[in-house]
Amino acid sequence: MELWQAIAIAFMYYFSDSPWPFGQGYYAWQRPLVGGFVAGLILGDPVAGTIIGATINLIYLGHITAGGTMPGDMALAGYLGTALALSAGLDAQAALALAVPLGLLGTVVWVFRMSISSIFVHWADRFAEQGNIRGVQLMNFVPAQVMLFAFKLPVVTLAAYYGPDLVKAAIDFLGADILHALSVVGGMLPALGIAMNLRSILKGSTVPYFILGFALSVYFNLDIVAVSIFGAIVAYLHMTFTRKGEEKHGISA
Repeated sequence: MELWQAIAIAFMYYFSDSPWPFGQGYYAWQRPLVGGFVAGLILGDPVAGTIIGATINLIYLGHITAGGTMPGDMALAGYLGTALALSAGLDAQAALALAVPLGLLGTVVWVFRMSISSIFVHWADRFAEQGNIRGVQLMNFVPAQVMLFAFKLPVVTLAAYYGPDLVKAAIDFLGADILHALSVVGGMLPALGIAMNLRSILKGSTVPYFILGFALSVYFNLDIVAVSIFGAIVAYLHMTFTRKGEEKHGISA
């Protein structure tokens, strides 16, 4: 991996967690599917990157950050995990076993960073007491983003640049049997993400839609794109008629 590629991957990882340009990173850029594609594009193999990223994404299907908790840094798993896997010549299953500890490590860093960021809230409070709205705005962006940049870009650049050699050395040291074991374990991890997602889906009125999607895939042999199109149409109809029903009974504001 070239140094510029490592820097580009690290910058995109930073960008995924920043509010630029519209603060939509959590819904798009942080997803391992997107991170895998971007990392693969930077490394010259977007197809393999997308496959690895999509496989990693399966683990995080049920990912949710509630309050001050975060189960895993899926962006780090997607960007750095895909970059290391591609550079070290790992397949998608082995990449999963590599991505999970990266995600957990990212959580530790995230909690540490959030603890420091709490200081900036008190700075903003001082400006608020003075009636300085501009100061409050700056405290919500400038120091936090400077620290975010300092935390993410240099560390991930070094990890992406020197990491592949370390991964290759570790694989050579552990041998083929251990690598096979990691692939087997990695292949089991997506089941966890799917199970967590099903816990949210299989509730009340959503069960028929799950069965419909399953039937379209299995009995009509439709691919995931076609099923997604049908799902989007059904979701639109569901929201439309639900909203009309609420308005009819005077439920909506």
